[in-house]
Amino acid sequence: MSRTGLLGGALPAGRSPLPREARDTLFLLAIITATLVPHAGHLPWWCSAVTLAVLAWRARLAWRSEALPGRWSLITVLAVVMALTWLSHRTLIGREAGITMLAMLMALKTLELRARRDAFVVFFLGFFLVLTQFLYSQSLLVAIWTLLCVWALLSALVLAQMPQGVPSLKLAARIAARNTLYGLPVMLALFVLFPRLPPLWGLPKDAGARTGLSDTMDFGTFAEVSSDETIAMRLRFDGRLPPQSQLYFRAQVLSRFDGRTWHASRGYWQARQGDVDLSGPTYRYEATLEPLRVTVLPMLDFSPAPAGDRMDAGGMMLQRGAQGQWIAPRPVTERLRWRQEAWPLARWGLMETVAQSQVDLALPPTLNPRASALGAQLRQQFQSTEGDARATAISDALLRQIRQNGYSYTLSPGVYGEFTPHLIDEFWFDRKLGFCEHFAAAYVVLMRAAGVPARVVTGFQGADLDLQDGDMIVRMAQAHAWAEYWTASRGWQRVDPTAAIAPERVQGRRLTVPPGAIAQAFDSVSPGLLGRLRSGWELINNRWQQRVLNFSGGEQLEFLKRLGFQDPDWGVLVQLTGMLMVGVGLIGAGVAAWHRHPHDPWSRQRARVRRALDRLGLQTTDQDTPRLWATQLQARFGDAAAPLVQALLHLESLRYRQDRPVATSQWLRDFLAQCAALAKQQTQSPARA
Repeated sequence: MSRTGLLGGALPAGRSPLPREARDTLFLLAIITATLVPHAGHLPWWCSAVTLAVLAWRARLAWRSEALPGRWSLITVLAVVMALTWLSHRTLIGREAGITMLAMLMALKTLELRARRDAFVVFFLGFFLVLTQFLYSQSLLVAIWTLLCVWALLSALVLAQMPQGVPSLKLAARIAARNTLYGLPVMLALFVLFPRLPPLWGLPKDAGARTGLSDTMDFGTFAEVSSDETIAMRLRFDGRLPPQSQLYFRAQVLSRFDGRTWHASRGYWQARQGDVDLSGPTYRYEATLEPLRVTVLPMLDFSPAPAGDRMDAGGMMLQRGAQGQWIAPRPVTERLRWRQEAWPLARWGLMETVAQSQVDLALPPTLNPRASALGAQLRQQFQSTEGDARATAISDALLRQIRQNGYSYTLSPGVYGEFTPHLIDEFWFDRKLGFCEHFAAAYVVLMRAAGVPARVVTGFQGADLDLQDGDMIVRMAQAHAWAEYWTASRGWQRVDPTAAIAPERVQGRRLTVPPGAIAQAFDSVSPGLLGRLRSGWELINNRWQQRVLNFSGGEQLEFLKRLGFQDPDWGVLVQLTGMLMVGVGLIGAGVAAWHRHPHDPWSRQRARVRRALDRLGLQTTDQDTPRLWATQLQARFGDAAAPLVQALLHLESLRYRQDRPVATSQWLRDFLAQCAALAKQQTQSPARA
C-alpha cells in the first residue's frame, strides 16, 4: 500500500520512520517561520501569536498524519484575522496592514496543503514576504538572513519538482544553490547597470528607528537611550580632530517650560548683520546620519548658515531654526550625508532682541518656589556686578553648588514628581541625584529665576575614542542635554552643568548602564571582547551600507567612466541593461535548444535509430528498449526484417554492458541501409502484386 505525499508523489510504505509528506511539510513550516522572524518586531503582537499557533497546529497535524481542517473553519479564522487587522491598523491596505495580512494568509494557507499547487502558492507568498523584510531594514544581517530564506524556499521548490521517491533535503539544497550561483552573474550585472531613476528607485526606510532626541524633554528621557549602543552618526574630519570637550552636536533647543516638560520654540533664523562672530579653530567634516526619524539634525556646534539660511543635506533641504538648529522638512527616514564646517568657539546671538530674551526668561509662576527664591537671592547677591560679568558670576555660583553640595551623577535617580509638582526643587534641594537632563533643566530654571536668559539644548556629546575605518562614531548612548545662557557682549554661551559633577562625561565617556550577564561573560574571556566584536561588525555593516546600499546613480556613471565610456548618462545605462537582458535571453534560449537534443554518443545514435524506425511506420518512444523495437519489427514485417532484428538485439546487448560501449559507425551505416532497403521493398511489393 502506498500513500500520497504533500507534493503529489507516491510514498512507499515503510520507507522511513517519517514519511515524506510529514518531512516536507515540517521543512516548509520551518522555512515559513524563518521568513517571519525579522517581522516579529513590526507585526502586532496578536499576529505573531496567531501565526505561531497556526504553524504549530499544522506541524502537529503533519506529525500525526491527521486530517486538515474544513473550509468553513478557515473562513472563520480568516474573518477574525481581518477584523483584528482592521482594529490594529484601521485599514486593510497599506504597508503595515498589508504585511500583517500577508503573514497571516501564508500561515493559514498551510492548513490547506493538499496538492502541489497549494505548496506553490505558499512558496511564492514566502518569496514576497522575504522581499518585504527590506521595507524595514537593509542591514547586512537582514540581507544574509534573507539570502538563507531564499535558499531554503528554492530548496522546497526543488522538492516540489521531484514528486517521485523520497529525495533528500541535502540534494534539493545542493540543486537550489547551484541554480542560484548560475544566476549570480546576472544579478551582479543588473545591480551595477540597472538605472536608479528617482523617485521609482529605493525602498521606504526603517519606520521603527529609535531616537533619543525629540521636541520635548521630561525627567527620565535620556535614561531610556542610555543602553542603546546603535550608531547615530559618523563623521570624517578633514585634518585634525576636535577634542572631546568640543564635540557638542546641537539638535533641538528647548525654551518653553511648563513645570514638568520642556518644549521647543518654533520659528526660523532671521539673519542680522553682526549677529555671528566666527572666531577660533575651524573644523571641516563629512557627516553621515542614520535614519533616526528626527526633524532636527544634530550638527557640530557652531555650524554657520550659508546664503539664504538653507543647506542641502543629501538631497534634503534644511532650514536654519531661530535657536541655531537645523530643521528638516520631514522626519529623517533615510541615511543622510552632508559636508559642513564648525567653529566650536564662535560667538553668536549677539543681536538678540528683547522679545526673544523674554521667552528665555519665562517660568511657571506657582512652581518651584525654593528655586525661585534661590534665583532671587543670587540676583541680589550679584546686583553690583556690572554687565555680562553678573550672568557669568551667577553661572559660576550655580556650578560651584553642584560641585560642593553633595550632588551625584547617576542613571538611576528614581522617579521625580511622584509626591510633589515641584520637580526642580525636589532635585536641587532634596534628592540631588540625576544625570544630564536633571542638571541642565535645574540650571536653566535657576538662571532664569536670577534674571539671566537661558535654555536647554539637546543633542549628542562626545564620540567613541577609537576611530572606525577612519570615521568618528557617535552613538545613541551619547545623547546629551546641556544649557546656554545669554549675555549682550558674548551672545549665547554654552554651559554643561553635568561636567561640574561628572567631568569625565565630556571626555569621551558616554551614558552607560551596568553590563549584563552576556557582556560580563565576554569580558571574563577577554576584557573588552564584546566591544571589539561589536566594532568589527559595525565596520563590516558600514562598508555594506556605503558600498552596496549607497551605490547610487552617480556612482553608476562614475563606474561607466572607468570602463571607458565618455560622458555616460541614464540613456547609456538603459541601453546596457537592455543589451544585457537580450543577451541573457538569447543565452537562455540557446541552452534550452541545446538541451532539447541529445549530445552524448549513445543518445545521438539511439535518436538516429528511432528516426529510421519511425520512417518504417513504428511509433517509438524514448522509453522503449531495442528489444521492444525488434519485437515490433518482427510482428510487422516478418522474416523481411530479420537483419534489423538481429542488429537491434546486438544493440540491446551493448545496452547492458557495464562499460556501455557505443555501436560502431559501420554498424549504424549498415542499419540505416537495411532500413532503407526494407522500406524500398515494402513500397515495391504492392506494385508487383
